[in-house]
Amino acid sequence: MRDEAYGRGGAARPDSDVDVVLLTADPAPYLTGTAESGTDEPDAAESGGTWTGWAGELGLGRLVRTRAWGPVTERRYILVPGLEVEFGIGGPGWARTDPVDPGTRRVVAEGARTLYDPRRVLAELVRHCRP
Repeated sequence: MRDEAYGRGGAARPDSDVDVVLLTADPAPYLTGTAESGTDEPDAAESGGTWTGWAGELGLGRLVRTRAWGPVTERRYILVPGLEVEFGIGGPGWARTDPVDPGTRRVVAEGARTLYDPRRVLAELVRHCRP
């Protein structure tokens, strides 16, 4: 799922970021990584290193923030041209509909777009959040 200013009907600005929600039965591998310094400590990349593993394969650049937001953990990266990409990583419970979390409802109602949903978990969430 992707959340963006343009998806809400507004125009993307130069300072807009891209938000991606990644729901998986096993979030742990996406919440750790290896900085080029060879350590598994998140602070190594936060202090300027780049990441290997999934984040490195996507060319995500420098990790600038990791923060828990309820059922998801934010991992914010800055790419070389300055674009920020935020991953909200968590389990399928983020998409539960009984009840829908107010923050989740806002993200979905304001124009989130589903990129891949083979089990239709997000389709059900969208149905509950949009008029």
